[in-house]
Amino acid sequence: MTEPTPTKTIATISLTWAGERLFDIKGRGANTIRVGAPDCPGPVETLLGALAACTCYDVLDILDKRRTPPTAVRVETIGERANAVPARLINAELVYHIEGADIGPEHAKRAVDLAVEKYCSVRMSLDPAMPVTYRVILNGTDITG
Repeated sequence: MTEPTPTKTIATISLTWAGERLFDIKGRGANTIRVGAPDCPGPVETLLGALAACTCYDVLDILDKRRTPPTAVRVETIGERANAVPARLINAELVYHIEGADIGPEHAKRAVDLAVEKYCSVRMSLDPAMPVTYRVILNGTDITG
């Protein structure tokens, strides 16, 4: 019998019900994320935020290794949900707004390609059949075309 592959890391969070439909999520640090309040992200929005953050970590790492760190990055994430119960995500689009004078368009595009298609553990944890598309806007110009 083959031994199971050991896990690399264990992700642990604590969720506390805060009344009504409010929840506080706490990870390793002291800060919490409030989920469910009218002015806070809901659970699916939180998942989309995790996807954006995870891919952005990788984009930053890749561009830093090229010695072309960005001066600013913003990721807009749009998720479409099924008109059914459960209203699961059926696709997601990520729009990366990257600023940085020394970043070549081919390098910005490649960094996002690698982040979304290969390195992001959140993306790889989602249903592989769910489309995740992306665009890259570098210094105000859409370079995805």
